[in-house]
Amino acid sequence: MANGAGREGMEFKKRTLNQIADMICGNFANAETFFVYRSSKYLTEFFEDIETDHQHDGSTRQWWVATTLAEILAEPQSSPNIPPDTFARVIRRLMDQEDAINEGPERPGALALLNASLAREGFEAFYADDRQCYVRHIATNKIAMPSPNPHRPFSAAEVERREQLLKYLQTASEDALIEEVLLPLFRQLGFHRITAAGHKDKALEYGKDVWMKYTLPTQHVLYFGIQAKKGKLDAAGVSRGGNVNVAEVLQQVLMMLGHEIFDPEIGKRVLVDHAFIVAGGEITKSARNWLGNKLDASKRSQILFMDRDDILNLFVVTNLPLPSAAWPETKGFLEDPPF
Repeated sequence: MANGAGREGMEFKKRTLNQIADMICGNFANAETFFVYRSSKYLTEFFEDIETDHQHDGSTRQWWVATTLAEILAEPQSSPNIPPDTFARVIRRLMDQEDAINEGPERPGALALLNASLAREGFEAFYADDRQCYVRHIATNKIAMPSPNPHRPFSAAEVERREQLLKYLQTASEDALIEEVLLPLFRQLGFHRITAAGHKDKALEYGKDVWMKYTLPTQHVLYFGIQAKKGKLDAAGVSRGGNVNVAEVLQQVLMMLGHEIFDPEIGKRVLVDHAFIVAGGEITKSARNWLGNKLDASKRSQILFMDRDDILNLFVVTNLPLPSAAWPETKGFLEDPPF
């Protein structure tokens, strides 16, 4: 059984590590192997794909991978009985449906071999509706969810996608920012019951462009509102050009935090717990400070900022399809977009 050591990482048996290492290496002699064979170069690429800097040193491949897996499992955990995020990414990459060999994309043969090893440690791998492979702790049913890291280095293809989205944001309307970028992004990040008020009937907004909720691991629910502006948000005396004066956002934020919303799932009216102020451009430091000075301490703790760089980085690391208008040369998605 895995030694769940709180937030200090965990240990797998040597036999388990060796078996998973064989799957990553593709060390199977029979013709019915279900795993891609990876030489030294491709082992390094495998670990680069999961956002680590492990590079094969030329030693025996299976031994090196098993040792690397042990180091990954020793990383801090987000919660007990859940492997570190990096290990969850290892399993997701290993079980990529595009790597299916001698079987269909659901990879039943590969999944059976992997689960025979993971069961020894009290875990089980499975495919979800998004066709990604996840790891579940059998006793508690907790699922390891790899967390996207928006601050990691980007590949050349990801940099290209970021530039395409940047060009799109520079010309997109406020409604397009909300509907084509923010709504898909927040859904991908785990928010649900996302409801856009729209801009056709301002009387329905009460200072909110979007409201949504997020369920904590404890099953408690937090409600969020979003106030989105397409351009730069600064603390200038008046709005000019594409810039928006933060003072114009203040009253909308206060309305957002003070007005109840109706949640049809529970049949009750609830207050928004936190407010996202989102800008398709920069949110200047002076704007953040000005808004903070105008709000009391309790209200300041409820405000979350997200500017253009945050949007771009999160959109790229969550691997969301770009809005169709971001590919003007095809007036739609590319047949083979670079991501």
